[in-house]
Amino acid sequence: MPKRYWVVVGTFLLAMLLYVDRILISVAKPEVSASLSLSDKQMGWVLSIFSLGYALFQVPSGMLADRIGPRKTLTLIVSFWSAFTFFTGLAWNFASMLIIRFLFGAGEAGAYPSINRTVFSWIPVQERGMVNGINFSAGRIGAALALPGVAWLIVAIGWQWSFATLGVVGFGWALVWYFYFRDEPTQLASISSQEQTYILTHRQPQERVSGQSLPIARMLSDRNVLLLMGQYFASNFTFFFCLTWLFPHLMARFQLQPVEAAFYSSLPLVFGAVGNILAGGLVDGLYRRGYFGRSRTFTAGLGFLLAAIGLFFSIGSETAGMATFFLALAVLGADMTLSPSWAACSDIGGIFSGTVSGAMNMFGNLGAFFTALSFPYLQAWFGSDEPFFYIGVALNLFGILCWFGIKPTEKILLTKI
Repeated sequence: MPKRYWVVVGTFLLAMLLYVDRILISVAKPEVSASLSLSDKQMGWVLSIFSLGYALFQVPSGMLADRIGPRKTLTLIVSFWSAFTFFTGLAWNFASMLIIRFLFGAGEAGAYPSINRTVFSWIPVQERGMVNGINFSAGRIGAALALPGVAWLIVAIGWQWSFATLGVVGFGWALVWYFYFRDEPTQLASISSQEQTYILTHRQPQERVSGQSLPIARMLSDRNVLLLMGQYFASNFTFFFCLTWLFPHLMARFQLQPVEAAFYSSLPLVFGAVGNILAGGLVDGLYRRGYFGRSRTFTAGLGFLLAAIGLFFSIGSETAGMATFFLALAVLGADMTLSPSWAACSDIGGIFSGTVSGAMNMFGNLGAFFTALSFPYLQAWFGSDEPFFYIGVALNLFGILCWFGIKPTEKILLTKI
């Protein structure tokens, strides 16, 4: 198997671990709430504080990946967040849980910007859409498998030991990545000359022009970057509901048992994985036919339309099966926006793709923070979950408008030092 595919295997497994670690707190909500005497609003803060830490450290982590390379960056950050996965099981009250989950989010922040930097260096442009789709589908597959798996694990060994177990798994991944991965194909002794030549010929040019940099102010004044940030906020709002509140929401609304709720909650994540693969294939297929810009804009616009339709028809669903189906359609659509979004970051960011994708993911995860926190508060204020879903529909329509203005062929302007 080509060495670049082994790199994709590594990033695929990391994306799975990323979401398994992340979703455990949602599945463990009843046990954590009972153990630490937390209300639903306090659990809303526990679920959302992760996204705040995750958002705030996106750009610094992306800059780190651009500066020292994804090999060292991922080794450091995976070890860091695995430590705080372990420490989650040691939390003794609300305040300690908030601090630990914030730092856990800060650690996970650099994962996808570093993966995107890896893709930029190792993956030819014509394969990038599918590789991005594969990597994002891994997170959904990991979360889908985790829902029933960690529900069983919590019953078997308790929520504290479940967090400890996943922390150890993360340390194992970090060790393997450090010893076997290299930042550039030219640095890997075992790669064939044919594959190395193919990668270097077909990837984006990445020679750094002497004396050029990407100041934060310049990046945040770029129209493409701002629009990518706005649409990613909308995309994350839809998906992160399924990652945080869907499981306890289905349990409470339809009076389900934990394993039954886990099964229903896993279906939107499976649809998300399908959406990622579909989008990756569509991005690459349109690109090969000469539709470079449309491969990004059409795919993302279609995804947001499906997400809006799914959320709208989920309102008022009378059965768990019906609600899950429409939410699954919404997640399929939301996840169709991921591959074109991250491909566009590489398109316009070039050698600074880690920084640009970090900025986009930062704002997107402010959407995740807003999702996890707003759901219990809106439900308490209005006595219904319908306002939350109407906001989601509006945000997805806003995402379509953003993509009308995004120009993937226009590279970000750099500054001479």
